Amino acid sequence: MASAPFVALASALVEAMGQRLDAAKPTEEGLVLRTGDGFLYAFLEDPTRVSLETIRHLFESGDGLPAHLVVLTPGHLPLAISQDVVRRGGTLIEGARFSELARQLGLETYLGEEPRVPPKVDRRLLPSAQLLDAIVLRARTWLDWGVPALALRFYRQASELKPEFLPARTGIGRSLLALGLVNDADRIFDEVLAARPEDVDGRMGKAAVLGARAQPLKEVELYRELLAEDEARTEVRAHLLAALVDLRDWRGARVEIEALLSRTPEDSQLRFLHAVALSETGEKALGEEERLEARRLGLPYERESALCQHLGLPTPPRPEATPAPTASTAKVAVRAERAPATPLARSRPTRRGPAVRSRGKRRRRSVPRKGK
Repeated sequence: MASAPFVALASALVEAMGQRLDAAKPTEEGLVLRTGDGFLYAFLEDPTRVSLETIRHLFESGDGLPAHLVVLTPGHLPLAISQDVVRRGGTLIEGARFSELARQLGLETYLGEEPRVPPKVDRRLLPSAQLLDAIVLRARTWLDWGVPALALRFYRQASELKPEFLPARTGIGRSLLALGLVNDADRIFDEVLAARPEDVDGRMGKAAVLGARAQPLKEVELYRELLAEDEARTEVRAHLLAALVDLRDWRGARVEIEALLSRTPEDSQLRFLHAVALSETGEKALGEEERLEARRLGLPYERESALCQHLGLPTPPRPEATPAPTASTAKVAVRAERAPATPLARSRPTRRGPAVRSRGKRRRRSVPRKGK
């Protein structure tokens, strides 16, 4: 059976997330909780004791009711088991992300840590407004990290706190869409547009629903309509780019990539997409140069490989160990990390990593220059 401290932590997490429990069941590996919104949360204390049979039982423990499984563990499941969770449509929160969830909810003491110093707040805001901002920030963080199950929980919490707050409603729709619950997401976006027909996020959500229903041309058309109204909407252009990439319309994608690069020229992932677009539109030499530039700006090998896999391109060979970056190249990498996420993040979370530079001749000078 799970230890008493771990059960206490699991219970505190569920309570802090504002979950409405339908049932709770202790198991040999931890604690399984069913919530009122159709989710099954499995808290597993010791990943080394978890087997594929354990996961099968978890997916079958819904008593015939539809449920989305969320597995939470402070350690790391074996690769084969974690892949099985994802393959079956579950969500996995393990290791550092499990600890970060507890910290976000002010439960550091359960981890044996000192409480975080509370962030400075705008004293002009009411406590309820401060709480709403904190919840929405959590929701956006988990959606950006590719964990829509938790994003959905926090967006719902924000919506319960302030029902008329439309950003929380559109966040619910985005999270449902990421979980594959297309019809539910469509209904949410309809509710948002019924309250405010001109809402851009709601209209973008409707476009994303069309893409999820295998109507990418109509999705692109809606994005273009939004851009025709206001060309400065970077978030619309980013979603348009993602739709064009999915269509393999590289000429159209190249136009949108170059428009985005004019605002964030040091975004390494956009540079990589630009390299692919150049190669696919007949400029392979320029494409190779741009790919090297993406690496120089800090594109990690793992992220480049993931992008290649997403686009159906050959995986690049793993580079040899490179010298530690100097102060100037480190600053470039930091700026690239802080740039807005590229559109492909809507389907795959971005993994952060160390800067990877193209190999060239080394000089004795401390400040590197571009290779020939």
